[in-house]
Amino acid sequence: MARRRGIMSEALKWELAKELGVADTVATEGWGGVPSRQCGNLVRLAIEKAEQALVNNQS
Repeated sequence: MARRRGIMSEALKWELAKELGVADTVATEGWGGVPSRQCGNLVRLAIEKAEQALVNNQS
């Protein structure tokens, strides 16, 4: 089975991690070291940014 390509770029993930204050954890422990609550917050922030980008493109 083919592997799906990630939707979020690594640069975007790092930017969001910095905004949430978990970039140091990612740097030392990798993404597996980030608590699931923080990962959920990261996804929520990514969705908000994507929705905002859609609104800006439609205007």
